[in-house]
Amino acid sequence: LVASGLSVANGSLEELQKQVEETERAFAQTMADRDFDAFVSFLAEETIFFAGPNALRGKQQVADAWKAYYEKAEAPFSWEPAQVEVLESGTLALSTGPVRDSTGKQVATFSSIWRLESAGEWRIIFDKGCEVCDCSTP
Repeated sequence: LVASGLSVANGSLEELQKQVEETERAFAQTMADRDFDAFVSFLAEETIFFAGPNALRGKQQVADAWKAYYEKAEAPFSWEPAQVEVLESGTLALSTGPVRDSTGKQVATFSSIWRLESAGEWRIIFDKGCEVCDCSTP
C-alpha cells in the first residue's frame, strides 16, 4: 500500500491492524507501568481527547490533564483494544475496547483514532470514552 506518498511497510490490512493493536496495547501499558513520558510519546501534536463536555486540544493540554492519572503508585484504570480497523489507504485506524477500573470491572469503552505519521509511527489523534451503565442495579 502507498499512503500519502509513503510506502507503508507491512502492506496488508491485517498486518496494519496488528501494528495498531500492538501500538494501542503499548499505549495502555504506559498506564500499568506508570510511565507518563511514554504515554506522552504516543500523542500526536494536534491530538484531541474528549473530557466530558470539553475537548482537550493538543499534546500539551492532554498531557497536562492526564498527568494526575500517573502520579499514584497504582493505576486508576486500564484499557485494551477489542476491535481495530484500518482504512484502505493505511493512514488512519480506529481502535475500540473496554476500560476497566482498578478492580477489573468494566466502567467504560474507549474509541481512539490513530494516524500513521511520516516517521512510520502510529500516533493518537482522537480519543473518547463513554461510561457504561451498571445494568445489575435496578
